[in-house]
Amino acid sequence: MSGLVARGVTVRAGERTILDGSGFTAPAGAVTALIGPNGAGKSTLIGAVMGLRRLAGGTIAFDDTNLLAMPAAERAKLCAHVEQFATTTERLTVGDVVGLGRVPFQSAWQAAPSAHDEAVVKAALAAMGMAAFAGRLYHLLSGGEQQRVQIARALAQEPRLLLLDEPTSHLDIRAQLLVLDVLRHQARAGCTVVLAMHDLNLAARYCDHLVVLDTGKVVAEGTPADVLDPDLLLRVYGVAATIVQVPGKPYPLVIYDSAPNTD
Repeated sequence: MSGLVARGVTVRAGERTILDGSGFTAPAGAVTALIGPNGAGKSTLIGAVMGLRRLAGGTIAFDDTNLLAMPAAERAKLCAHVEQFATTTERLTVGDVVGLGRVPFQSAWQAAPSAHDEAVVKAALAAMGMAAFAGRLYHLLSGGEQQRVQIARALAQEPRLLLLDEPTSHLDIRAQLLVLDVLRHQARAGCTVVLAMHDLNLAARYCDHLVVLDTGKVVAEGTPADVLDPDLLLRVYGVAATIVQVPGKPYPLVIYDSAPNTD
């Protein structure tokens, strides 16, 4: 299986071009991180893959099939999406929210979740360390707890393609490591995982493939060791950095030296 392949993706908002002919590959069975500064187009690219942003040009395929030509109901059985922010004032329990991940697989006349649905939801909650929260009201949770519930909801879809927009942004360090460990496990089980993130050291440690965006264009793509270099970080982020290879570790470490004076 080839995984996710985007070619020449262009997205416009009025007269403004947000993505300008961007293309990248997310290999099957791997974790791919979209990195780049704020406004580079990471969230828009994820939205385009999910069919949430209309393309002005380009193609998006998954396992050699046109992803955007699929009926929405079929795409929901294949892809799961975790937004950067997902809130509600509805009185839904955590278990209810995670159970939404099973909806694409339930028939219109199904009165209650099946035993398989319940088992999948239970496993997803446990994977995110949220099993004890199943009966709690979702809207009363902290931002980080809600984020873990949303990831559990995506896991409950049993997706072959999982896209997440900054899934570690509201999490403490322990929860960040938990989430990234789970995502890597999903990839090793055959899922294609794509996430937008800012922490380059977490990206280097947990991701197999990096895609660098800058002003709506993909400017670099490859393994963390191939992509993360001082010239690129200075050009894209405007920061001076040193790249260190930690003895005994397969991934590089980014040490930030300085940022330009913006006064």
